[in-house]
Amino acid sequence: MKYAVPLAVLTFMTILISYSFHRNFRKGHLSVWNLLVNKTEQGQKKETSPIIPQFRLTETDEQVNAIFNRIDQMVPKVTFTHMDNTTSAKKSRATLLNPKDKFCTGDPLIVQLDMYDHLGNRKKYGGDFLRARIYSAELKAAASGRIEDLSNGSYLVHFILFWEGRVQFSLLLNHPSEGVSALWKARNEGYDNIDFTATFDNGKSKVTTQCNFYLSTDQELCEYLESRDGDYFYCVKPPGLPCSALINMQSHNRDHSYLNALEKSLITRSNIGIEIPRSFPYVDVSPCAKSTILMKEKCKTGMDSPFPSGFSLQNVWNPVFCRKPTLETPDQIAACLKGKMMYLMGDSTLRQWILYLPKIEKSLKYFDLHRTGLESKLLAIDLNNNLLIQWKKHGHPYVASREYTVKDNAYLSREIDMLGGGPHTVIVISLGQHFRPFPLRMFIKRVLGVRKAIERLFMRSADTKVIIKSENTREMTIDMERFSDFHGYTQYLVVKEIFRDLNIGVVDAWDITTAYASNNVHPDEDVVRSQVYMFLSYIC
Repeated sequence: MKYAVPLAVLTFMTILISYSFHRNFRKGHLSVWNLLVNKTEQGQKKETSPIIPQFRLTETDEQVNAIFNRIDQMVPKVTFTHMDNTTSAKKSRATLLNPKDKFCTGDPLIVQLDMYDHLGNRKKYGGDFLRARIYSAELKAAASGRIEDLSNGSYLVHFILFWEGRVQFSLLLNHPSEGVSALWKARNEGYDNIDFTATFDNGKSKVTTQCNFYLSTDQELCEYLESRDGDYFYCVKPPGLPCSALINMQSHNRDHSYLNALEKSLITRSNIGIEIPRSFPYVDVSPCAKSTILMKEKCKTGMDSPFPSGFSLQNVWNPVFCRKPTLETPDQIAACLKGKMMYLMGDSTLRQWILYLPKIEKSLKYFDLHRTGLESKLLAIDLNNNLLIQWKKHGHPYVASREYTVKDNAYLSREIDMLGGGPHTVIVISLGQHFRPFPLRMFIKRVLGVRKAIERLFMRSADTKVIIKSENTREMTIDMERFSDFHGYTQYLVVKEIFRDLNIGVVDAWDITTAYASNNVHPDEDVVRSQVYMFLSYIC
């Protein structure tokens, strides 16, 4: 006998299932396989394959997966049972492939790295995380090397000899391929390495609760959703207070790890940044015969930035793909900046820019925004030149040791949408450092949202200048599972991929900080100056 189900009942059941799916998903509990297994165990086992529900991916989801998979294919998938079977910098060796009696400025130079394990066995696969640079300390000169992985345990490091004089080499093993594999797997395992606590205040009572991207709790949650891009964040709802009473946030490193003890041993400080032995201490570079110098086009947005993108000489950064404008006097800098509204959006490495700019534009004065706690917004104004510069931190996640306000918190895509743009508007964006402890898919999705916001901006104001600053390399003494430069490098590749064909300028801070060997998330003033002047090259 067949029974008809009333439409109202069907509708209620659909809403209930949808709500249950969303609630379990945001808690990180949903597993289609577990649901099927539990159901089978409660009833009789069937020989037929279970019917797995099909959830339609959005266009953004498909883009995220495509980019993630391209990065995933580059990362080694290896296991090891002993440290002896991992890459050893000290057992490996570097060889100069094209030795000659005389090197000239502008010559290419290739170094081959052959990697061995701690037992002296030749490595048969690639994936080591390496860093390479050339430098001349007395000339305050430096440049990065481009590393080519041959996927057989050997690497080719491509240098260009940009200056004359004695050139030295730094060839470092930051993580063996086995460590890279472990870090990659751990990073994409979940969100449990960082906790957030939020303060809610309605003027009468103040309550602190837990927050994160996923929360395993049955308590009522406040959902902070950017519906257009699908960005989400949750806090446990304080009793008696509305979700809108959220005012402050602070992050905490949890006593948690996705790595086992053997994997952790690979990322201790003693195994990071080890020099690879080489048979050649240095090369001497001569000016040689003068060659025809091609006049480079002035730096402008839309140009392709190669790697390396430039070099430092006497602590001055020189791009190799374009010509910098002359900005040697205060009047030249003032003329460049006059009439501009500059919005710096991102992390504290961009905050360094707004702190440096008044040193070269003396008329800039900070406006007191009456903020307490960790700085989340700064404003500098020059009334004489009608110049405004604002820095504002990006939205969740923001990993910091001090409490910060979230009263006017917004994701960068929303911040960009609120700007009219135009020929006097300059936007600078930097994302990365605060995303390192979280799965890469979240970062990819966020950057795609920023790209779409820039596309909307260009639709209404095509003459707006947009500059992307890639992230800095950072300390080798930090918690590598959360903040390793390997995580930063994968994000660097994501940013280059997503913004590749837009009419934007790129300040390749990854290249600059690698060349300078700054190893500091907040590098010294020489490095910041090089970044700022590269930025000015696009707008002056």
